[in-house]
Amino acid sequence: MADKITEAKAAVALVLGAISSALGWFGWLMVLYIFSMVADWITGSAAAMKNGEWSSTRSKDGIWHKVGSIIIVMVAAMFDVLIGSLINHIPGITLPFTYNIILCPVVTVWYMVAELGSIAENAAKLGAPVPGFLRKAIQTLHEITDATGEAMTRAEHEKENKPEQE
Repeated sequence: MADKITEAKAAVALVLGAISSALGWFGWLMVLYIFSMVADWITGSAAAMKNGEWSSTRSKDGIWHKVGSIIIVMVAAMFDVLIGSLINHIPGITLPFTYNIILCPVVTVWYMVAELGSIAENAAKLGAPVPGFLRKAIQTLHEITDATGEAMTRAEHEKENKPEQE
């Protein structure tokens, strides 16, 4: 029996190791993002059923909302590819790093934090007490993610609109 358990643990470790090798940190971020969307939909449906508020129209609207967020994450990924292609292939521009991805992880985290907040709200509607510090941590991370995205675009905007000095 112990040998079977050891074999099962080894198999799980092998699969997770292969996934990590193939996907890296960003892949795991995407896995967590998809998992958080599914968990939000399930907990939201459960909370609506418990409170007698479930409707197929609202459920479909929630799914369409999630499809829209996936599209925005894909747009951010395409934007990263576009910017990376331009920056890394323009003659005369030498950066101390190779641009890979910047915007897509920030957008993904922004959506994921919103999903986590929604899951916590749904859990509260199901009757689970939600610690105030968890709510505050989710809100703080959402604000930090917003500030990071705004800082990234503000720096570019300020460079574009800065009057030339003579």
